[in-house]
Amino acid sequence: MDMHSSTDIEANVNHLHGKKFHTREELFEKVKSCFVSKGYAVSIKNSKKDEYVTIGCDRGGVYRSQSKNPLENLKKEISTSLINRPFKIQGKRKSDGLWTLDLINISHNHDPSKDMVDHPSCRRLTKSETSEVERLSISGIQPRNILSSLRLKNPNIQAVSRTLYNVKTKIRNEKLDGRSMIQALFEEFGRSKFLYNYKRDEKGHLTHLFLAHPKSVMLSKLYRNVYVLDCTYKTNVYKMPLLDVIGVSSSNKSFYSCFVFLKKEKVEDYVWALQMFREMIDSSFEPMAISIVFPRTIHLLCIWHIQKNIVAKCKKQFIEDEDWDMFMSTWNAVMYAETEKLLYKEKQCVISYLKETWMPHKQKFVSAWINTHPHFGNRASSRAEGAHAKLKGYLHVSTGDFAQVVSKICLAIDNEFQEINTMLENERIRVPHRCRISQFKFLLNCQYEMAKFGTLKPNCSGHFTATMGLPCAHLMNQAKESSLVLDSIDPQWRIDTTFLNDGIRPYPILLEPVIQTPKGRPPGALNKRKEPIRSTKRQPSEFEIVETSMTRTSKQKIAHPNDET
Repeated sequence: MDMHSSTDIEANVNHLHGKKFHTREELFEKVKSCFVSKGYAVSIKNSKKDEYVTIGCDRGGVYRSQSKNPLENLKKEISTSLINRPFKIQGKRKSDGLWTLDLINISHNHDPSKDMVDHPSCRRLTKSETSEVERLSISGIQPRNILSSLRLKNPNIQAVSRTLYNVKTKIRNEKLDGRSMIQALFEEFGRSKFLYNYKRDEKGHLTHLFLAHPKSVMLSKLYRNVYVLDCTYKTNVYKMPLLDVIGVSSSNKSFYSCFVFLKKEKVEDYVWALQMFREMIDSSFEPMAISIVFPRTIHLLCIWHIQKNIVAKCKKQFIEDEDWDMFMSTWNAVMYAETEKLLYKEKQCVISYLKETWMPHKQKFVSAWINTHPHFGNRASSRAEGAHAKLKGYLHVSTGDFAQVVSKICLAIDNEFQEINTMLENERIRVPHRCRISQFKFLLNCQYEMAKFGTLKPNCSGHFTATMGLPCAHLMNQAKESSLVLDSIDPQWRIDTTFLNDGIRPYPILLEPVIQTPKGRPPGALNKRKEPIRSTKRQPSEFEIVETSMTRTSKQKIAHPNDET
């Protein structure tokens, strides 16, 4: 390509020649704006602090391949925008501290661009925009929404989604400051007073990580009666299961107690996790782990998961929906039987089928046994399921490293802690009207109504007081002429904000975990359902696969009623 005349360009930049600038940044911005207006983009090619800066065309230079293979052997088509432009301007800092320009070569070997969006240098963000990206990213805002926010403030912004990803990567690398991700994470744990512990393999790779936010530790030590434990998946790039331990506050609100990244879901993994949890509170989940670490703790099984396991294993044995509904009705009667005698006397047909699977664990889910323990209405792990969904709402993707996941966990915990604290303080300044205390008004008021209007059962089973830690209608009826004592209310429901806190201890630097093989069909399977690689959506459970299959079969029978099987 012939060299274009530099006369017109020189006429536009001559007014900069000889001018003085207070800073290098001011000099560069003036040169950049001058050439952008003519369809050319410039960038800093070389510089030395407080001495000089060399400005060249952003298409200057020659492409250098990073691959060891010759270009003709590469399968992927590659291209470059570099065409070795001769354009060159140099700025120098004088003895008086001001900067001046030397126009060495302002000629170009290409036509000006009609739209500057194709130049990466024109898509760069300003310092204020970069700070805004950092602030919004910390807040958990997704890149597309950040870009929309920037464009609302500056409609002429040329940035695209890739620009934001590059900026976020640069910010992350600057924060690491040469440290490994694990090293930076552990140092942040120390500054933020996290409780944490870990395990590593013989090669130094992290295999287990226990962590508890200081605010979570406070709540866990205050409300230590009930905890719901459940694992969730697709939360991190290492494909490690994440065990959530969920507590229950006096306002009946769930809170994150601690998190444990596990290598596998074997007994020894859960034993270690529970040992760390026990140290914190100072005192398919494997039941044996609880019996090892907490031998005196009452362990209940989730009735929802039990029912869904029965659906997965049994539903395909029933041809008619009516027979299946009758079977499940009978099974529900077993789970909610209030006495052991009723269970064994009237449900032999069900026990004969389920005795080998669930009856050995009947003390952990049947009402006749669990209603003697204070579970405060927590018979299912729905709290944990809701906590999983909330956490994934902060994560957005399943490809974050530990540092990224922990930062999102902190956001969730801070917001959750503020909500619980606000609810507690509101209760302090409110005067209850006839037991209408918000955290248990429906349960307690129901018992009050029965005591007031005489609709009591002849005999008190004691189940309500035993499970909920609240006075039942019979106790209220006895106290009509007097008053209830505070001891009749379990400490779980009392408002107390005397929080405790512990220190932490430092740990050495470790290598990042090895990526685990997740549950589900292996990669490349022909019938493997294709989900976005960054998705946090879980894989379907066995009962969902069975129900979908049964529904599909039922529809086929309706569509072809005369077909022989």
